[in-house]
Amino acid sequence: MTTQRDERRPIVLLIEDEPILMMTLSDLIEDAGCDVVEATTTAKAVRLLEERTDIRVVMADLDVRGSVMGLKLAALIRDRWPPIELILTGAVKPDLSSIPARGVFHDKPFNHAGIVGSIRSFLSAAG
Repeated sequence: MTTQRDERRPIVLLIEDEPILMMTLSDLIEDAGCDVVEATTTAKAVRLLEERTDIRVVMADLDVRGSVMGLKLAALIRDRWPPIELILTGAVKPDLSSIPARGVFHDKPFNHAGIVGSIRSFLSAAG
């Protein structure tokens, strides 16, 4: 017999093309109380966003391969899916004024507590 949970965990789309970082970040997202959907390219991420309506946060590596790169991907997400919160990561800090509204940046190497804090902050603000 299957039981349904009354309340589903929030969904975070993780866009990362390095397998070790994908595993590490997936664990952090789960530690923050969320379920993870993974994409290794920006094209796959956009397809997932088009297909799913339950994604609350996107965590994206600005250096991931794909047709839409970095801050252009963040701007695309903000324009097409305004309610989705953005956590951007990368080895090189971008001009912070170019990050879309309600977006945050975490540089590598990651501060694990900072990432979990950003996710939880976004989710508590959304209610």
